[in-house]
Amino acid sequence: MTARDAVEAIGSRFLATPGKGEVSALLLRPAAARWLLVFAHGAGAGMRNRFMSEMSAALAEVGIASFRYHFPYMEAGGRRPDVRAVLCATVRAAVAAAGRAAPDLPLLAGGKSMGGRMTSLAAAEAPLTGVRALVFFGFPLHAAGRPSVERGAHLAEVAVPLLFLQGERDRLADLDRLRPICAGLGERATLHVVAGADHSFRVPKRSGRTDPEVIAELAETTAVFAARLT
Repeated sequence: MTARDAVEAIGSRFLATPGKGEVSALLLRPAAARWLLVFAHGAGAGMRNRFMSEMSAALAEVGIASFRYHFPYMEAGGRRPDVRAVLCATVRAAVAAAGRAAPDLPLLAGGKSMGGRMTSLAAAEAPLTGVRALVFFGFPLHAAGRPSVERGAHLAEVAVPLLFLQGERDRLADLDRLRPICAGLGERATLHVVAGADHSFRVPKRSGRTDPEVIAELAETTAVFAARLT
């Protein structure tokens, strides 16, 4: 029986900010979990979307539990993300909630696209308690078709190791700009490029690969990265 079959996500709630109230979370913990990823969603889809669900299941299969959660705007059914201060405060609250949910597991934190960037912005402001490293599933370095590096400037202020999982065809992260940023971060940064994948980690049929194979690659790469932390 795989971890996907052996565990179910357990729902909970935690206080995001005093002004915004509580948000929902899902803890998926396999029996042999060695790490817990505090896993934030992207701007346009919540914690139950296809990528978040499949990625959490694949991580469970390699021994990484996940704590998915909503930002307040998504919890309220909105489309426009909260202001940066609220997003970063929610990241910090989610890390604390995850630590309470599985106090025996060391923490990773990050997320898909915007969720990963908000996690790094929060970590740049002040260390995230208990978090050993950050994991980005498609770091959004710039707007589509408008290559720049400004959104990556804060990464130099993050004190823990960083794993960048990027699609080769990601229109939100020109690799010619992302690679120098990672090089400038030195040994703290690891960049893994998924051949043929876009920002959503979809690959064309002509690649000969399937989306589940890409998801498995992301999970396995994360597990190898985490193992090196110890």
